[in-house]
Amino acid sequence: MDLTQLEMFTAVAHTGSITRAAQQVHRVPSNLTTRIRQLEADLGVDLFIRENQRLRLSPAGHSFLRYSEQILALVEEARMVVAGDEPQGLFSLGALESTAAVRIPGTLAAYNQRYPRIQFDLATGPSGKMIDGVLAGTLNAAFVDGPVTHPGLNGIPVYQEEMMIVGPAGHPPITRAGEVNGASIYAFRANCSYRRHFESWFHADGAMPGKIHEMESYHGMLACAIAGAGLALMPRSMLESMPGHHQVATWPLAENWRWLTTWLIWRREAMSRPLEAFIGLLNERQPPAALS
Repeated sequence: MDLTQLEMFTAVAHTGSITRAAQQVHRVPSNLTTRIRQLEADLGVDLFIRENQRLRLSPAGHSFLRYSEQILALVEEARMVVAGDEPQGLFSLGALESTAAVRIPGTLAAYNQRYPRIQFDLATGPSGKMIDGVLAGTLNAAFVDGPVTHPGLNGIPVYQEEMMIVGPAGHPPITRAGEVNGASIYAFRANCSYRRHFESWFHADGAMPGKIHEMESYHGMLACAIAGAGLALMPRSMLESMPGHHQVATWPLAENWRWLTTWLIWRREAMSRPLEAFIGLLNERQPPAALS
């Protein structure tokens, strides 16, 4: 197995075609066919399911593709590191929607200005999805609700979020879950850590939420709360950034439920120059000792 074989395999996996992959890696199709057959023989498995003129990844091929992409990315990173002092290369960052919206825009702008040779990409989603992306290698780092105890991850605390219950204007004060037992709530999908926190707050008081309406954005949750359709839970920083936040009633959760900490996580042994640069800039703008 060599890097050329990995490049050929990855190109075919992405294009599904020997001909298109050959054009991409500047080789003749017969050379790709031979080298991929050699790679399959070395591994002892079929990496592709061959159907007429098209190739589909086999289950083993799907697993191998992840490692092939990681190896090629590390090789490219190594080349860039020895090519000069300025950080460069790909940097894929994941973030909670609230973190991306209100916490890091200034940091991202400064990062792009200071390190123009870094190819930056941002993805947003719930903590579960972001953690999966870091573990799979599709994200170099991600902001998630922490702490994260997975043995394959490292991380640092960055922001502290005050969690607020959001309800319609005029709603009686909410001090405990038993007071809103059976209330409809609006939340992200089940792999959202804030949703799990909200459900746990109910259960700890012997209460249960009513119907859980899954939403795609905080703006949608806020609109439903304004309309009197139910309750939502969101960070104060996110709530106060949205038009309409003065049209709802809000209450912080009880003290032992009130604060959640956002962490920046990355895979162990996967500290790269772009990630080092990002953490350095993050500490300049938001020192860990001054979380707020």
